Amino acid sequence: MSLLERLFDAQLSIAGQPILWREIVGNAFGFASAIGGLRRRVWAWPVGIIGNLLLFTVFFGVAFVNPQHETLYGQAGRQVFFVITSLYGWWRWSRISAQRAADAPAITPRWATATERLQYLAGWVCGVILTQWVFAQIGAGFPAPRWYYWCDAWIFVGSMVATYAMAQGWNDFWLAWIAVDLVGVPLLVHSHFYPSAVLFAIYGGLVIYGFFVWLKASRIEVPDRRVPDSEPMEVPA
Repeated sequence: MSLLERLFDAQLSIAGQPILWREIVGNAFGFASAIGGLRRRVWAWPVGIIGNLLLFTVFFGVAFVNPQHETLYGQAGRQVFFVITSLYGWWRWSRISAQRAADAPAITPRWATATERLQYLAGWVCGVILTQWVFAQIGAGFPAPRWYYWCDAWIFVGSMVATYAMAQGWNDFWLAWIAVDLVGVPLLVHSHFYPSAVLFAIYGGLVIYGFFVWLKASRIEVPDRRVPDSEPMEVPA
């Protein structure tokens, strides 16, 4: 076995439970990205992407062996969409940040408008209904109860909504993450992905703090000039 293979499959045992180092390191990158998001720094996006790629290999157990011998399709699938949405957020924050002082936060947060909120909530509900059916048709690789697919779909779609809202600079994104965590932590514990469950629980406290930080900034800072998403995309520096 090569050195890279040994590193890829490296595990440690906590209370008799084998845990992949990939899961720990991937979540560490995710937590660092959350701190960067709270501080409104562009680097939060590429750091998050690294964590997403590592966690995809953890949750997609059907292709990458994990100690749990389970595949969480919602958790694995959302890592793919995290990367896609993060590339958009990286591009958007970079464009706005380029108009600001070098040491200034990348964006000024704001609340989503009533129309924007109605759109993302409707998308969330419709997405969960559709996604849980898709996940149920694919199956979980084990005899999963129906509630499992609803929970996985809620996490999957809610994570996309939250990441898109972060890219837009909406305060709403923190509230969306709270809604995701309320389901995500119990499901991860149930599926024995303990490092991810611990991170989600810690992240819940960070999310609450981040919400008030962004809320304060949205009240005292000058709003950003709207940047249309239809202009040609450039690769962030």
